[in-house]
Formats: sequence, C-alpha cells, structure tokens
Amino acid sequence: MVSSGIIFQILFISQTFIGFAGNSLFFTSCMCTFLIHPHKKKPVDVILAHLTLANAVTLVLRGFPNIMLSFGIKHGIDDMGCKTVLYIQRVTRSISLNVTSLQSMFQAVTITPVNYKWAWLKNKVSVYILPSLLFFWIINMIIYVEIILRVVATINSSDIKHGYYSLYCKSIAFENYQAVSFLSAILIQDLLFLFLTTFNSVYMANILYRHHKTVQHVRSTIQSSRHFPEERGTHTILILVSCFLFFYLINSFLTIYLTVANEKNWQLDKFGDLISSCYPTICPFLLIKNE
Repeated sequence: MVSSGIIFQILFISQTFIGFAGNSLFFTSCMCTFLIHPHKKKPVDVILAHLTLANAVTLVLRGFPNIMLSFGIKHGIDDMGCKTVLYIQRVTRSISLNVTSLQSMFQAVTITPVNYKWAWLKNKVSVYILPSLLFFWIINMIIYVEIILRVVATINSSDIKHGYYSLYCKSIAFENYQAVSFLSAILIQDLLFLFLTTFNSVYMANILYRHHKTVQHVRSTIQSSRHFPEERGTHTILILVSCFLFFYLINSFLTIYLTVANEKNWQLDKFGDLISSCYPTICPFLLIKNE
C-alpha cells in the first residue's frame, strides 16, 4: 500500500512544477508583450505579470522545502534560509490576494456602462495601477518583517509548544500583544481584500448578465446554441473567484489552527501547504484559457 508520505511527495512535485510552468509561461508572455510588442501592451498586462510572478515565487518557495522533506532532508535550511524562504513566501502569498483583488476592480471599472456613476473612472483607472502595486509590495514587506525577527530554523530550537512550527522553521516565543497585533494585521488585510474581490466579481457578473439579457433578442437561431461571450466571461469570473476564496479561506483557517494548536498535526500541515498552492497552480491556466 502506498504511504501518505509518498502521495504527498508526488502531489507536491507535480503541483510545484505544473504551477511554476504555467505561471512562467504567462509571465514570459507578458514580458514579450512589454519588450517586443509594446504597442499591444494593455494596463491589465501589468497586473497579470505581477500576479503570475507572485504565484510562481510562492509555489517554488513553498514547494521545494516540502519536496526536500519528502525525500527525508529535514535540516537543509539554516536560520537565514528559513527567514528568507518564509518571509518571501508570505509576502508573495499576500501579493497574490492583493493583485487578484486589483484585477477584479480594474475589470469592474472597465466593463462599467457609460451611464453608471462610476464610469468616470474608466479613463483614470490605469493611472493608479502601478502606484497600487507598489503600495501592495511595500505594505506586505512591512507587515511580514515580524517573520524575519521571530522565525528560526528548527535545528536551532527545540521548543515546539508555541507559535508557528514546521519541520524546518519555527517562530520563537511571542508576547501575547505582539502575536495579536501581527495576526490582526494579516486578518484585517485578508478580509478586506477578500471582500473587495467578492464584491467586484458579483458586480461584474451582474453587469454581464444584464448585458446578455439586453442583447439576447438580436442573437440568431444558429448562435443561440452556443454560449454567449457574456456567459463565458461570467463563468470565468465566478470560477476564478470561487477557487480563490475556497482555497484561500481553507488555508487561512488551517494556518490559524496550526499556529495556536498545542500539538502539531504534520499530515494536516502538509495538507494545508497543498491547499494553499492550489490557486497559484490553476490561476495561470484559467487566464490562458480565457484571456
């Protein structure tokens, strides 16, 4: 019978390489547009380039430590490596959330009919993309500085009763107020951007549905047997956001549980890492399919 360790090993390797390949392909496509065909560049390309870059980095930095552990390499990362890997991993994970929310806001403004009160943003929204992306990177780099200060390699610490703990990294003891402040900052940011993403996606789905109803009477009988572009757009938005919310919320709950639990469940920890990498893995393929 195949052990759970071998199953996780296969899943981590497959997920990391497939997701990294998909995100790299999409990111390379964006870079080619910027450098070779600048006349074809669209504002959304900048957003998608940041999204796929963050996804690729997250997958690599989360996947390879788990792959190393799957092969029995438990002490391959020292303090500096642990701080670097976990810090960048957490920053890019949050960037993925921020940029997904920004993408939904940009698309919502783009498809807003001219008679809506938000239509005036159409000509200005592209100006705010780069400042928004820069702000996301800076604010997340500041929030997660606590990881650099508090995380060490497990080979240099034996206390596993408190805080974050994995087979290669752990956090040293937090004061209660510090832990509450750190987790609150993360939770508030996550909930805010999850709300914005959900709101914008529902708004877009509503606009596309109304547009579909408006133009439905001009469709011919031949075309009626196929999906309308508005329907495909709505389905894409709902699938992407549903996947994002599902995987992100499950991972957040698992992370909080594993952080406060007195006894660490290693199978659940591996499952949490697997779940958290699902959205970065499937995201580029949804974008490639529907771009």
